[in-house]
Amino acid sequence: MATYLTPALAWQRLREGNQRFVAGTASHPNQDASRRSSLVENQHPFAVIFGCSDSRLAAEIIFDLGLGDAFVVRTAGHVIDDAVLGSLEYSISELDVPLIVVLGHDNCGAVTATKAAVETGQMPVGFIRSLVERITPSVLTSLRNNQNDIHDMVIENVKQSSQRVVDSSRVISGAIDGGRAAVVGVAYSLADGRADLVSSIGRL
Repeated sequence: MATYLTPALAWQRLREGNQRFVAGTASHPNQDASRRSSLVENQHPFAVIFGCSDSRLAAEIIFDLGLGDAFVVRTAGHVIDDAVLGSLEYSISELDVPLIVVLGHDNCGAVTATKAAVETGQMPVGFIRSLVERITPSVLTSLRNNQNDIHDMVIENVKQSSQRVVDSSRVISGAIDGGRAAVVGVAYSLADGRADLVSSIGRL
């Protein structure tokens, strides 16, 4: 059964799930055998969560979700590449998901590594360098604004990633212009479990 939620209602549902998680009253919905059986032929997630790969940032847990609720894409530092954009476009165009959440968190290792590279001029080796290169604009923007704290840089990276998703994809920007979708940037606190809105693009 399709959800047909508006972007605003999808965000409200995520907020309510996060509030249950923070309060320790998670209901663990849609995780039983009947839910599993109902999803064999199709899926109708109400949100796509594009988050950092950090093990402490499990999307379905922090928003108290179950099977079929969220379409999840994760990379370290939520950096964007063609596969990420293809996955997000699939969720919008094929699954009619109304909300994209870009999810960052405090004490992010990828952002911390990028800050160190910018400050020392020493780039990491291997493919970690690619992550650092993609996060560098966010770190530079923060430093230019006299925001030297990692948390400030995390929020800036969430905002820039959100904007980049919209700027890079005609499919996503078209859905936003048509009022069918929105993109929200969210910063998660590892200590208390809260997921706070830091930016939004589209009608919420």
